[in-house]
Amino acid sequence: MAEFTDEYFKKKLTPEQYKVLREKATEAPFAGKYVNNHENGEYVCAACSQVLFMSDTKYDSNSGWPSFYDLAKEGVVELVNDFTNGMARVEVVCSNCKSHLGHLFDDGPNPTGKRYCINSCSLDFKKKE
Repeated sequence: MAEFTDEYFKKKLTPEQYKVLREKATEAPFAGKYVNNHENGEYVCAACSQVLFMSDTKYDSNSGWPSFYDLAKEGVVELVNDFTNGMARVEVVCSNCKSHLGHLFDDGPNPTGKRYCINSCSLDFKKKE
């Protein structure tokens, strides 16, 4: 298993990915590579490759970021209260490498009512046939 040091992240990630995953930035809406991805597969953390979301839980939320109503399995993310920028939100963090992924909202579809609003650049996609 990789040692998750700052040096590791700087070598592994692009400058944009580093800003989002390690410095908690947000990519521009509707600009990410996975906003309109409709292929079958799994979405993994761009920093450590932990499986986070499956394509069958992805939906179009019209938010400008890939949105999922459920996790690939329990425990793959940690939820952290986020009060930055004058807002009360819930940050979504990879449980393996502690990278920032996006935010969780309670306005998603059934069956969970959840919307994991995730930056495309914090994900890699593994296509399945």
